[in-house]
Amino acid sequence: MIKRGLKHGLQTLRIATRALGRNKMRSFLTALGIIIGVGAVIAMVSIGEGAKRGIEDRFASMGTNLLFVSPGSQSQRGVRGGWGSMTTLKEDDAYAILAECPAVEYISPSVNARAQTVYGNKNWNTSITGTGEHYPEVRNWEVEFGSYFDETMVKAAAKVCVLGADVKTNLFEGEDPIGKVIRIKKIPFKVLGVLKKRGESGGFGSRDDMITIPYTTAMRRLQGVDYIQSIDVRAVSAQAMPMAVAQIQEVLRNRHRIAPGAEDDFTVRNMSEVAETAAEATQMMTVLLGSIAGISLLVGGIGIMNIMLVSVTERIREIGLRMAVGAREVDILLQFLTEAIVLSLMGGLFGIAFGVGASKVIKKIKMFANFRTAVSADSVALAFCFAAAIGIFFGFYPARKASRLDPIEALRYE
Repeated sequence: MIKRGLKHGLQTLRIATRALGRNKMRSFLTALGIIIGVGAVIAMVSIGEGAKRGIEDRFASMGTNLLFVSPGSQSQRGVRGGWGSMTTLKEDDAYAILAECPAVEYISPSVNARAQTVYGNKNWNTSITGTGEHYPEVRNWEVEFGSYFDETMVKAAAKVCVLGADVKTNLFEGEDPIGKVIRIKKIPFKVLGVLKKRGESGGFGSRDDMITIPYTTAMRRLQGVDYIQSIDVRAVSAQAMPMAVAQIQEVLRNRHRIAPGAEDDFTVRNMSEVAETAAEATQMMTVLLGSIAGISLLVGGIGIMNIMLVSVTERIREIGLRMAVGAREVDILLQFLTEAIVLSLMGGLFGIAFGVGASKVIKKIKMFANFRTAVSADSVALAFCFAAAIGIFFGFYPARKASRLDPIEALRYE
């Protein structure tokens, strides 16, 4: 019984393949809608998945026990300036957190700017990050060459710096930068070291395009301010994160004399929560991109239905003859349904190749240099199964219409 069913299925497949082969160009153009649809779904999902993985890698490289303390939102005449618009965080706040919070291991005050840097006849516009001496420990970022500045240099607001890998490449090319002097806003800085390369960040630019200097130097020599923009905090462990948050809030509320029940003038953000939120956002983007690309699959399915209806009309006499020599309704139904499924599956296979190739090409286009793509097996399987489902769904009506033809009327058809 099973052997007979298998033989009958193979015979139906041969008949369907032969029928499609008689109109190769039409069959190809019909399958093209599915090819483009499957390829677009895989390419779009790979972009979203790449962005998600880039964000996850970025946060993972920072460590799971990282906290950010930033000023709160300034409000003036009903207009709120957004988080970080206040200037309430001071140097003493950072060191009070380190001294009074047992759950905190390291702190690094932060002051950020952007400036043109010059070495010899080369110049480069980059991000300048003022940090504390424990920045490498807080951010889990090693110094590859040379050394980082120490506590003495921070207290003295020394004119020293540590380069990101991209800045080293653009300013020094193959030259050893250690001990050399560069100019930031026309101020000379001695290069102490180079941070280890971390690479791109899933469409968010290069993490290596930066220079770190003592935060005191950034405050007094570059920015001319008496406050810090944020505090990077490393908890003693991932498990101690909630305790560290509570301790930081208590210390800062006391120092800033905030009354019970009043709103904080600062924000403490848990990196784990930020990472989860960012991952959820990129997941939504992936679903949106995949859904938009999936519309082209539906259009391809409508194309299959259209061509199959035309094929039924063209082959009415053939259907009549098959029924006259003993073919049942189910045989005719399976024949035309098989043709639709073969078109969909062939389109799905070529679409997978197209989608994987497109995702690789995207990474090589200069315009998308910062994009990261990642083709997942799940997206390939989903797109292929969806293509098969499209073939069954849109091929069923034409196949059913063919199987319901009256054989006598079909033989009379001209």
